Amino acid sequence: MLTAWKNNRLSVIFIFFSALLYWVFGYQLERTDFINMFCLWSGLFISTYILIRHNKQNTKILVVAGLLFRIIFIFAIPNLSQDFYRFIWDGRMLLEGINPYLNTPENWINIGNIPINQALELYEGMGALNGSHYTNYPPVSQFCYAIAAIFSSKSILGAAIVLRLLIILADAGILFFGRKLLNALQIPENRIFWYVLNPFIIIELTGNLHFETVMIFFIIWSLYLLQKGYWYWAAIALALSVSVKLIPLLFLPLFFQKFTVGSDKSSLIHRFFRLLSFYSIVIITTILLFAPFLSSEFIANFSTTIGLWFQNFEFNASIYYIIRWIGYQTIGWNIIGTVGKILPLIVIGVLLLLTFFRKNRETSQLIAVLLIGICSYYFLSTTVHPWYIAVPLALCIFTRYRFPIWWSFIIICSYTAYINPDFKENLWFVALEYMIVFGIFIFEVRKNTKIISLKSVYLEN
Repeated sequence: MLTAWKNNRLSVIFIFFSALLYWVFGYQLERTDFINMFCLWSGLFISTYILIRHNKQNTKILVVAGLLFRIIFIFAIPNLSQDFYRFIWDGRMLLEGINPYLNTPENWINIGNIPINQALELYEGMGALNGSHYTNYPPVSQFCYAIAAIFSSKSILGAAIVLRLLIILADAGILFFGRKLLNALQIPENRIFWYVLNPFIIIELTGNLHFETVMIFFIIWSLYLLQKGYWYWAAIALALSVSVKLIPLLFLPLFFQKFTVGSDKSSLIHRFFRLLSFYSIVIITTILLFAPFLSSEFIANFSTTIGLWFQNFEFNASIYYIIRWIGYQTIGWNIIGTVGKILPLIVIGVLLLLTFFRKNRETSQLIAVLLIGICSYYFLSTTVHPWYIAVPLALCIFTRYRFPIWWSFIIICSYTAYINPDFKENLWFVALEYMIVFGIFIFEVRKNTKIISLKSVYLEN
C-alpha cells in the first residue's frame, strides 16, 4: 500500500508537471523560439518515460493522463503548423456544395465573392504556398473537415475545437483496438501508452490538428480485424484509412504472404481468391468514397498535386539530400525533377522485396514488415514532415523495433527551420537527426535478425 501510494504521488507530480509544459507549449510558445521548444519537448519526454515506467500495472492513471493532456489543447490555435486553415477552408467549401478539389484558394481570392466565412483570414493563415495548390486530402478527411464546418462555419477557433475533438475520438479508438490487438498478439497491453502518451503524438496530432490519428485508427482496426479472421471487414477499414491519407496504399503488396502462405489448410487457389477479394474490396471501397468528387478535372488536379510532393517539395529528407548534394557536385544544379521520378520506383522495388523475400505470414510479422516498408519510403522521400512519423510510431508498438520512438523525439531537430524568417533548414541538425535514427535502426535490425535466426535454429533442433 505504501509503495502504491508513493507511486501515485509521484505520478500526480509528473502529470501536473507535464500538464504545465503542455499548456506552455500550446498557448505561449512561438515556433521561432527553438531553444524553449526543445526544453519543453525534452521535459515532456522525460516526464512521459517516468510516468509509463512507474505505472506499468496502473493503466487507469495513464488513460486519465492521456485524456487530460489532450484536453489542455482544446482552445489552442496550432502554433507549429498552418495546415488546419486549409482543412477549415475545404470543409466550408464542401458545406456550400462546392467541390474543394476543383479550385485553389488563390483562384477564389482572385475571383472574389467567396461563398464561405472568414475566407481572407483562412487564406492568409494557410499561406500562399498552400493556397496556390489544389487540395490533396482524400474524402474521409474532407468529411471530417465538413463536420467542423457544420458545427462552426463562422469561427476558426470553433472549427479547430471540432477537428480536435474528432482527433481525440480517433485516439480513443486507437487505445481501444490497440490494446485488443496487443492482447491478441500476446504482447503486454501497456505498450500502447508509448503511443498514447508520446508528447510527439499529443503535440503534432492533437495540438496541430494533423489527421494521421484518424488514418492510424483505421489501420489498427484493420489489423485487429485481420488477426481475428474478419479479412473482409479489415479490407473496408484499410480502405477508410487510405481515404484519410493515401499512404496506406503502400501496404497493399505486403499482405501477399498473410493470405497466400497462411497457416490454415485451405487450398492455394482459395487463398489467392481471398487475396484478390481483399484487394478488390480495398480498391472498390476507396473508389466509392472518391466517387462523389470524380471527374476528369479532379483526376488532373489531384494527380498534379500528388506529383509535387515527389518533384518539387523538399523538407527533412535523408538519403535524398545526399543524392541532391552529389548532384550539385557533379552537375551543378538541383536534380529533384529527375530523382523525384526515380525514388518512387526504388520504393516499389523495396516493397516487392519485402513482399516476397521476408517472412510475414503471421500478423506480428506483417506489422514488422509494414513498419520497415513505410520507413523505407520515408528514408527515400524528398519531404518528411514531422507528423509523418506517427504511423511508424504506432506500428512499432506491436513489434520489437523501438527506433520510431527515438525518431519521435529527435524529429524536433526539423523545427530548427523556423528559426530563419525564410524557413531555411539547418542541414547539420537534419544530419544529426538521421544519424541517430539510422544508427538505432541498423542496430535493431541486426539484433532482431539474430533473435529470429536463433529461434529458427531452436525450432529446427
